[in-house]
Order: sequence, then C-alpha cells, then structure tokens
Amino acid sequence: MEQDYIKKIATLVILFGLMILSYFVIRPFLLSAISGIFLAFLLTPLYKKLKKHIKSKDLTATIVCVLLAAAIIIPVWFLTPVLVTQSINIFMASQQVDFITPLMKFFPSLFSYETFSNEIVSVIYSFMTKITNSMMNMLSGFIFNFPTLFLHFLILVFTFFFVLRDGDRLVLYIQSILPFSKDIEAKLFKSSKDITLSVIYGQVILGILQGLLVGIAFFIFGVPNALLFTLLACLAGIFPIIGTTIVWLPIAIYMMVSGGIFPALGVVVFGILSSILENIIKPIFISKRTSLHSAIILIGMVGGLFMFGILGVILGPLILAYLLIVLEIYRDKRVPGVFITKGGN
Repeated sequence: MEQDYIKKIATLVILFGLMILSYFVIRPFLLSAISGIFLAFLLTPLYKKLKKHIKSKDLTATIVCVLLAAAIIIPVWFLTPVLVTQSINIFMASQQVDFITPLMKFFPSLFSYETFSNEIVSVIYSFMTKITNSMMNMLSGFIFNFPTLFLHFLILVFTFFFVLRDGDRLVLYIQSILPFSKDIEAKLFKSSKDITLSVIYGQVILGILQGLLVGIAFFIFGVPNALLFTLLACLAGIFPIIGTTIVWLPIAIYMMVSGGIFPALGVVVFGILSSILENIIKPIFISKRTSLHSAIILIGMVGGLFMFGILGVILGPLILAYLLIVLEIYRDKRVPGVFITKGGN
C-alpha cells in the first residue's frame, strides 16, 4: 500500500512538472491558440452546415480556414496604412487644437485664473499626446513586428483548423479528464456554452455593431479621420457601462464647437441609436441565455486587457465566468445566483 501511494505521488509530481514545462513551451503562442479555439467555437455552425454538403472533414475545415484567413488578412492589409495615417493626423491636430477657449466659454469663473487655466491645458495636451502616441506605437508596432505576428497567425489558423475538425473528439477527451459525474459534466458544459455565447455575441459582437453604427455617422457627417474613430467606437462598444458614448459624445461636442451644429446633431442621433441597441436589443438577446452580471463582465474585461492584451477583453470575463459556474455547481442550491442568472428568470 505504501509503495502504491509513493507511485501515485511520484506520478503527480512528474505530471505537475511536465505541465509547468509545457506551459513555458506554449506560453509565447498561448493567446494565439486560445484565439483559434474561440474562432472555431464561433464558426462551428458554419462548418456543420458545409459538412452536410461536403463529406470530407478536412476539406470542409480547409474551406472555412480559407474564409477566415481572407476575412482577417484583407481588412488588415488595406486598413492598416489608412489607420497609421489617420493616427498621425490626429496627433498633429491635437497639438494645434485650442482647448482653453471652449472651456472658458462654458466655465468662465473656473478659468478666470491664468495659472489654473495653464495647468488644465498642460494636462489636456499631455493626455492627448499619450493617447495619440499609444495609437501610433500600436499601429507602427504591428508593421515592424510583422514576422512575429505572422507566426502567431499561423498558430491561430492551425489551432482553428484542428479544433474545428476534431471538436467533438476534443470535448469527449475533456469530459474524460474532468473529475465530475455525468450530470455535473452536462451542467458544466451547457452553462459554459451559454455563458460563452452570451459574452461573445451579446457583448462583443453587438458591441462592435454599436461601434459600426456610430461609425456610419462619422462618415456621413464628415468627421475627420472617421475610420480610426470608428475602430475606437467598436472597441468602446464592447465594454459594458462605458459603451460608444465615450467616443461619439466628445466628437459631437468638438463638431459643435467647430461650428458644425448639423453634423454634431447627426452624430448625436446615431449615438442615441447605438445606445438603444445596447439597452434594448442586447438585453433581449442575453435574456435567452445564461447571463453574467455586468460588473463581473466589466471587471473581467479591464483586468483581462491589462493581463492578456486585446484578447483579454474576451478571455477575462470568461475566466471569471467559468470560476463562477464551478462555484454554482458546487453550491447546488435552488436559490438563484447573484452573479450568474438563467435566461428567462
């Protein structure tokens, strides 16, 4: 008995050591692999529809891979130079904009002191410089680090291909490892699937649509550097509570101060439509599925952004969601959960 116990301990130690080493091996491309898994999850319905007409799994997965690669490469190839140019334009314009005059009109008593006014202007210029520098560094870094990014893209595509083709077998393998009963496994996988769809579609996809809706206004009403602001609006739309207002409202104010009252009103109208999309359409979609509390989503997105970069916007809330799902299963109570609620409740 003692010998069997020692063998089990030794096996666990070796397994744990190999897991740590494996993590360090895959760490440089871990986020790319996770991205491939998420994309496979999203495009599995398309794969299954094509599979009904094409018998070969490999050919079906290859077709979907080609479509995915085209959907990523073509926009990046054409839009990156435009975004770099527009970020430079915004940087140059931010250095020439007179921020103090509009502020003195709205808050004359507050800006009557010259020292205070100069300090505020210095803070505003510093803030604008940091933001525009960050945008330019991010876009230029994308160009200069192209070989590394290409390797990440290959890892993403290969992961996407194999998860898409062998998804059913992968699920069975994960189920065989989990130390839960069949009933708990079924609950765990269903809740995980619902919460993943809720976050990806309800938060990410609809958030991007909100940003695109605001972006249409930017193009229609002649907002300078509209493409870059549309991208920022799409990113802001993904975050709960914050939303696209943080992008379109300052632009509307800028347009109004610049004398373009009609374009400013147009941006406001589309911005309100974007808010309606968030406050009406999004709850309707999420109500049909297991939903996660907005505070948890926001904390997860912000924390994930700092921890994992842009992918953390999706990964962060899902990590917290999966933890809460396991806790809900462990509680096994009839009382509704605080952070996770079932659709229709």
